[in-house]
Amino acid sequence: MTDQAILVTGAAGFIGFHTARQLLAEGRSVVGLDNLNSYYDPALKQARLSLLGNESRFCFVQADLADRETMAALFARHRFSEVVHLAAQAGVRHSIEHPQSYADSNLQGFLNVLEGCRTCGCRHLVYASSSSVYGANTKLPFSAQDRTDHPVSFYAATKKANEVMAQSYSHLYRLPVTGLRFFTIYGPWGRPDMAMFLFVNAIMAGQPIRLFNHGKMRRDFTYIDDVTRVVSKLIDLVPADNPSAANAPSRVYNVGNHRPEELVDVVGLLERELGRTAVKELLPMQPGDVVETFADVEDLMRDTGFAPSTPIEHGVHKFVTWYRDHFKV
Repeated sequence: MTDQAILVTGAAGFIGFHTARQLLAEGRSVVGLDNLNSYYDPALKQARLSLLGNESRFCFVQADLADRETMAALFARHRFSEVVHLAAQAGVRHSIEHPQSYADSNLQGFLNVLEGCRTCGCRHLVYASSSSVYGANTKLPFSAQDRTDHPVSFYAATKKANEVMAQSYSHLYRLPVTGLRFFTIYGPWGRPDMAMFLFVNAIMAGQPIRLFNHGKMRRDFTYIDDVTRVVSKLIDLVPADNPSAANAPSRVYNVGNHRPEELVDVVGLLERELGRTAVKELLPMQPGDVVETFADVEDLMRDTGFAPSTPIEHGVHKFVTWYRDHFKV
C-alpha cells in the first residue's frame, strides 16, 4: 500500500468488517487488525476476511490488542494518521462470567491503542463505545450529555472507562478523539451472540426464543450500513476544542436509529420473513440488562447531516436474506 492507510481494529468482527469494506469502497487503504479469538465461531470471521482479502489496498494483521510490544511496533511501522478502533471483548452477560478478558481487551488493549496514537501523532482516533454506558438511566431518549456513571454490567464499565481514558489523552496530549455509543447494531454478517442472530437460529431449529422481562424489552435496532456511513463521515471530521470536555478535542455521539422496537415485534417480523412460528419462552430480567434503549441523535445529525434511519422491516429482510444464503437454508 502506497498511500496512508487507516487502521481498523476488529476488522474480522461484525462492525469492523463492514467499516473496512466501506472505506475500501471509497478508495482508501486499510490495515485491518484482529486476534481471531474464539468468543464465537472463528469461521465466520474468516469468511468475512475472505471478502476483504482480494483488495490490494487491504492488509490484515493478526495480533492481540493487549500485546504491548506488538501494538507499539505496528504503530511505529505505519504511523497511522487515522485509527478506527472497533475491537473489543463484547457481550453484557459474558462479562459477568469472564471479567478478566474484558480487562485485557477493553482496558489494556485500549490503552495500547491510545499510546500508539500518541506516539505516532495520530490526526484522529474514532473509537467504539456503547449504549450500555447509560446503565440504569431512565430518562428517554438517551442524550450524549446525560450522566453515565452507573453502569449495570462490567462490559458497560469498561466502555465507560474507554471514554474517560480517551478524554484524558485528548486533554493531556491534544489527541483528537471521537467516541461512538452504538445502539444494538444488526445486519448481514452479524454476531451470532446478538439478538437478531439468536432469534433466527432458534426459529429455524424449532427451539424456544428466550425473551427477558417477559418480552417487554425495547431496543433501538440500528442497521449496519447506517453505522458505516456514520464512521466514514466522522473520520475526516476532526473534533475541535470542546468546552464541555475541558476544551480538549474530544466528543461523543449516539449512533442509533432513534426508534425503539419491542423484541416481541421483532420476533414477529422474523416469523413472517422465515415463514415459521417462533416458540417463545418469557423470562424475568437478567443481571446487567436494561429495559429500553433509545438514542437521541440530534448532535450527530447537526454535525454530519446524517443519522441512522433504516426501517426495521427493511433491515430484517436484508439480514434474513443473507442468513438464508450464507447457511444455505
